[in-house]
Amino acid sequence: MIRPKTLMRLIHINWVMMFHGLDEIVLKTRLFRAIRFLAYCSPNYWLGRTTLPRGVRIRKTLEDLGPIYVKFGQTLSTRKDLLPEDIAEELVKLQDKVPPFPAETARKIIEQQLGQTLGEAFAEFNPTPLASASVAQVHTAQLHSGEQVIVKVLRPDIAGKIHSDVALLFEFAKLAERFWPDARRLRAVEIVAEFEKTILDELDLVREAANASAIRSNFKNSEMLYIPEIHWPLTRRKVLVMERIYGIPVGDIDALRKGDADFKKLAERGVEIFFTQVFRDNFFHADMHPGNIFVQLPDKYLAVDFGIVGSLSDTDQRYLAENFLAFFNHDYRRVAQMHIESGWVPSTTRVEEFEAAIRAVCEPIFEKPLKDISFGLLLLRLFQTARRFDMVVQPQLVLLQKTLLNIEGLGRQLYPELDLWQTAKPFLENWFKERMGPSAKLKELLAKLPEITEQLPEIPNLVLHALQSTAQMQQQIQHHQREMVLLRKQLKSNNRRSLWAILTAAAMISAALILQLPGLNY
Repeated sequence: MIRPKTLMRLIHINWVMMFHGLDEIVLKTRLFRAIRFLAYCSPNYWLGRTTLPRGVRIRKTLEDLGPIYVKFGQTLSTRKDLLPEDIAEELVKLQDKVPPFPAETARKIIEQQLGQTLGEAFAEFNPTPLASASVAQVHTAQLHSGEQVIVKVLRPDIAGKIHSDVALLFEFAKLAERFWPDARRLRAVEIVAEFEKTILDELDLVREAANASAIRSNFKNSEMLYIPEIHWPLTRRKVLVMERIYGIPVGDIDALRKGDADFKKLAERGVEIFFTQVFRDNFFHADMHPGNIFVQLPDKYLAVDFGIVGSLSDTDQRYLAENFLAFFNHDYRRVAQMHIESGWVPSTTRVEEFEAAIRAVCEPIFEKPLKDISFGLLLLRLFQTARRFDMVVQPQLVLLQKTLLNIEGLGRQLYPELDLWQTAKPFLENWFKERMGPSAKLKELLAKLPEITEQLPEIPNLVLHALQSTAQMQQQIQHHQREMVLLRKQLKSNNRRSLWAILTAAAMISAALILQLPGLNY
């Protein structure tokens, strides 16, 4: 049963949609054509509130509904190829142009978190936000040392809004699993649980700072990617202070073109950065929408906002790498086998059938640049294949899939001629050589050598103990065997006695019956 607080949130969502005129858009769809007359019951029909373009109305609705809906809009904004142009252009504004909260509120939060005034913490502080997003907003400042920094401040009362929205998502997921068979295969409740963990982690800016430091360390002295340095003395749970960077937003194609950016190299490096984070470091930036990515001309990336990161288990990482490489090599049988081995499809699945289905979906998109691939059609066909073979969605991979879609969307904007497969394949081949080849196994053995050396003195005792244990086990087995022989003999003896007793009793009963028969008394 839906809780009252969740029900009130649902009513509020419907009211916001109706206020911005989205009820008209919904009722125009084919699904609701039969009840289109209900549009006349909407206040918007009589008050004329639907004069704004639909893209603006959708953006304003998402802004009013809160951070989870803004996140959803940000994700969609990276896929302009899947959206009408007017809607895509408006959703781009959700990346860093969400309406800000008052500067006075930001000041109170900062002073409360730091335990000092703004003047004590900073030589200068700009009250006008540099950018404002769904979870926090950013101000520029200068430290007393003269260093230029940005100050990220968490939105007030955001936790309550997120909890109510996540509770609503759980209710929808439970209803979906109850009434829609595909939702159980898609593991809707588990996906919402994974999303809840991710979004709540984003509310702790100390955790975000630690994530940024880890990725900065992984890409130290890199020519591909730069991560700004965290200023730890002034970083708290609701306030993050870090080095200010200067670059061109990756979505500003005109500015990049004027600056003679190397679009081909940027697109290729984007793919390489993604695979490096996932497979070399097993720690990846999972919120790579254009509002968080900048370019230092001509071809270097600058990244911010590490509230959402992802990692994989060793097993998932290996299976994923093998799947990618087999896919790039057109080895669809291996792809099918690994899906069965990993449990992603039922063990009863026929490999040949699954192989043929994967080939039919994937083969048409090979050897084509991004601009010639319809990912909407590809995703639809992959979903149909998954349904046919009862493929179970892996919640732990959802973040990775979202990030891959973001990367592909960025690549499509920067350099539509990019051959995604040929760019990624060499990286994966090198990764396999480093991780699975003979030299990798030798390195693994050498790394364990100190541990093995420490245990060498114990080996004779361990061997002696093993031999003694084996001897004791043999003695016990022999003892049990002798007991079994005696038990068998005892059972045979008991069986003989029981048989003679039964025969004797039967004979006595038969004799008694014969003596009592009429006509046999003498």
